[in-house]
Amino acid sequence: MPFLPWSEIDTVLLDMDGTLLDLHFDNHFWIEHLPKKIAERSGKSVDECKTTMLAHYQQVFGQIQWYCLDYWADQLNMDIMAAKREVQHLISMRPDTLPFLDALHDSGRKVVLVTNAHPDSLSLKVEHTQLDSHIDELISTHEFGVTKESQQLWQQLRQRLNFDPARTLFVDDSVPILHAAKRFGIGHLLAVSNPDSKQPLRNINEFPAISDYRTMVDEIRQHPVKNPL
Repeated sequence: MPFLPWSEIDTVLLDMDGTLLDLHFDNHFWIEHLPKKIAERSGKSVDECKTTMLAHYQQVFGQIQWYCLDYWADQLNMDIMAAKREVQHLISMRPDTLPFLDALHDSGRKVVLVTNAHPDSLSLKVEHTQLDSHIDELISTHEFGVTKESQQLWQQLRQRLNFDPARTLFVDDSVPILHAAKRFGIGHLLAVSNPDSKQPLRNINEFPAISDYRTMVDEIRQHPVKNPL
């Protein structure tokens, strides 16, 4: 279990996909389901479509387009949300998420979801998980036009939420995004080593990493915020 000084943490910023929700839905949709649909429409092989799409993903990786459903709908001439709903049964919360969120809430900390996911994708996830009932505020970075990889996002986020970076914990499954948060000055960082339940545990060395939030629940509850926000 990674050590976190909970007495020095007032605000918790949380990623969504791979951090609170199982990343299997997203990986399956973008890597398997979408190329298959393109193959059915184009007459090309699934493998060929998969190769083409993976190359396209690499071109825009980390940029707002990569996360933008409108961009992909335009590029592929396809209703992306309709395609997502075809496999929406795969959307699921991590089994350790609710105990973690409940402990954070009960300890008086401000808990904010900060996701690069498109607002429509965020809405679909909320519809299936009711995440919104366990979190103080949900933010899609599309509101700001830049992603968590960008320092501009962190500057705007601080203005919006008025948090103290030194007393903030940020949890994400993306190592590049954690590095961006570190550059901005977020004081406490935590990586997720098992974002996709169907994939093996990842070995992360750059940041403290966790595979089960439930190991931290007692510690969180033992260190409530003295003056809740």
